[in-house]
Amino acid sequence: MRTYHQLTDPDRSGLGDQIGAQRKRVAERLAAVRRIVAVMSGKGGVGKSYVTAHLARGLARAGRSVGVLDADLNGPTIPGLLRDSDARRATQESPEPASGLDGVKYVSMGQFLEEGSPLSFKGPTAESFVWRGAMEAAALREFLGDVEWGDLEVLLLDLPPGMQRYIELCDILGNPPSVLTVTIPTPESRDAVRRAMRAAVDHGSELLGIVENMVGGELKGTAGDDLAAEFATAVVARIPWHPTPDTWNRLAAQL
Repeated sequence: MRTYHQLTDPDRSGLGDQIGAQRKRVAERLAAVRRIVAVMSGKGGVGKSYVTAHLARGLARAGRSVGVLDADLNGPTIPGLLRDSDARRATQESPEPASGLDGVKYVSMGQFLEEGSPLSFKGPTAESFVWRGAMEAAALREFLGDVEWGDLEVLLLDLPPGMQRYIELCDILGNPPSVLTVTIPTPESRDAVRRAMRAAVDHGSELLGIVENMVGGELKGTAGDDLAAEFATAVVARIPWHPTPDTWNRLAAQL
């Protein structure tokens, strides 16, 4: 199967120009964001959103301007974690992010969904498997390119399980974001997270380190240390079952 870049005949869609224009718009919107960090795992249930929200609060308490993009379009949780009681906002031409606890700016699909409603796009039902992925990528691009993020020191991207959203981000941004990896101690988590970290390395992302979550409880294993040794990076934090604000402040100091 040939890719777009292998086509030799004229392209009436102008897809190449469209992609270039979209990347330019995203770059212009994020020009005042000094650092973009993707919080990822490759595995569900390890607490990526929990880590993202509390890391953002720790950064904000340290006096740093920080934003969060909830890139889990189908399972958005950032509004609840940042305890914003007025999460839904009217759609605007250039919408501003909402403000959660400690003044953390954020944008989430949860702002635009009715309570308990799933994410759905309008289109031919019989062909939904073809265009749903493209529509989700378009929504992610609009969150990056249309939202007025303003002057931020750090923009955290809370990614869903799997690698598809990370790959889409690499395409949209034009350059791979830095990656902070979250795991739990178990060997099953280690094996899933290993594949995600390998993909991040292959795409050229800088590995900022590993956060081992849910430490000291019933979940046993050495996933954090194993992954750190394999990828020559550090375990920047071990989050206990009952973390305190100091836990997140220490993690924020690592970024």
